[in-house]
Amino acid sequence: MNKVYLLIGGNLGDRLVNMLNAIRLIEIQCGRIIKKSSIYETEAWGFTDQPLFYNQALLLETHLDAQNLMQKFIEIELALGRKRDIPLGPRSIDIDIIYFNEDVIALPNITIPHPRMEKRNFVLAPLSEMAPQYIHPILKLSNAQLLEDCEDKSHVNKKNND
Repeated sequence: MNKVYLLIGGNLGDRLVNMLNAIRLIEIQCGRIIKKSSIYETEAWGFTDQPLFYNQALLLETHLDAQNLMQKFIEIELALGRKRDIPLGPRSIDIDIIYFNEDVIALPNITIPHPRMEKRNFVLAPLSEMAPQYIHPILKLSNAQLLEDCEDKSHVNKKNND
């Protein structure tokens, strides 16, 4: 059984409903979500002139390998209205693999750990809440240490998740 840390998020439409729909489809098509972070409202990274995002980290148990899992995530994103018009642009839903077990994968269509995750507060804050001691397999630092060292100063606010 593979253990996969994911980040889901979006900034178009009903952000919460889109994330809940993504979680439902992930559990139907990919495996069991065994842990969730809080939901965070975050500023966009890179292309910043766009609405605020909701982001959440998930821990998934799955029998799928990384490539098949990524393909399922692309299909789920498309089913939920994702359009890939602008790189780093607005989107209804985004599902990213951050870690896959402790594997390091470099293929044309997938890189794990997720590239540049250590430079992004919107990834590190929910990930550190859920798995602060998890060690990045390349950088050999914990998620908590990566968050502490991160130079990204964009706002990341935990939502009241009642």
